[in-house]
Amino acid sequence: MTENSAKPFSFRFYGSSFDNMVETLGGAFGAFDAEPVGRAKDFHWGLDFSMANSAVLLTGYHEAEFQFNIEPTASTAEYLSLVVPRRGGMGVTYGARKAEAGHGKLLLYNNFEPDSVLMHGQGNVIDELLINWPVILQTIGQTFEMPFSGSLDLLPELDLSTPVGRTIGNLTETIISGMRDDGPLLQSPIAMAHMTQALADLVVRMVPHRLSHFLEKGPALIAPRHVRRAIEFMQANIDQPITMPKVAEAAGVSSRALETGFRAFKGTSPAAYLLMLRLRAARQDLLDPESKETMKAVCLKWGFFHFGRFSAVYKTTYGEYPSDTRKRVSGR
Repeated sequence: MTENSAKPFSFRFYGSSFDNMVETLGGAFGAFDAEPVGRAKDFHWGLDFSMANSAVLLTGYHEAEFQFNIEPTASTAEYLSLVVPRRGGMGVTYGARKAEAGHGKLLLYNNFEPDSVLMHGQGNVIDELLINWPVILQTIGQTFEMPFSGSLDLLPELDLSTPVGRTIGNLTETIISGMRDDGPLLQSPIAMAHMTQALADLVVRMVPHRLSHFLEKGPALIAPRHVRRAIEFMQANIDQPITMPKVAEAAGVSSRALETGFRAFKGTSPAAYLLMLRLRAARQDLLDPESKETMKAVCLKWGFFHFGRFSAVYKTTYGEYPSDTRKRVSGR
């Protein structure tokens, strides 16, 4: 790369060919289709990656504008991306909707969702903190205690002058600083996990999305006694065969009243709630690096007798297969 005084970092990956940049990005993030905006005699660019179990930091630089879209492949990881523009900006398009990171604004998006992305500004510099989507899904499960799938519909732009924007922006900057240049967070997986979890908690609780109305209701969502009794019974017998009539009997109500209570106060059916409890218990076992239990043993322990179905439901709930969770934790 020709040295340029505007280039702010020393990058491990760099060049002066647009096609070479596309090839580098495509290898990392999936089927990458891009084109420059306007004509550029030379297209100087630089990229750097810092990777941890729960997050990736991507720093990118380019002299000219370009736009792109990415088609996820079977091996493409799903992330929540927090975009911090240092110079220039970045915009994403979802159908007719657009959102942008620029001066004083942070951009949040799931990397599977945008139709297209535009990098604009001359000498553009972007930091992008990618939080593993399974961390977000686990946080949603623990916060709302209900099964979840589909788009979270996060508000994509955060004004950094607001209290919420400053809080999330400051923690994002702390994580970025701790990861950059083989920083201290990369040497401490426990600290890294705690900080990414804290960021996920802030995003889920403070950034508007399709489940936020459950948080706004607050005390009104306190479940009646029969729903609490049913949950206590489920938790006490989670490793046993449980039918919904048994749960209703333990709660002292009819099956219909049990169903109505869960729908009203937990936003789901009692059977789906029990499934969520069992999935959470199985995931805790899989996340335990000291566990020696086989995958089959974990499944049977928590009432899953068909591994294929368990694997599919687990993937829908946590964004990764159970075998991926175990490999990620064990390093194998």
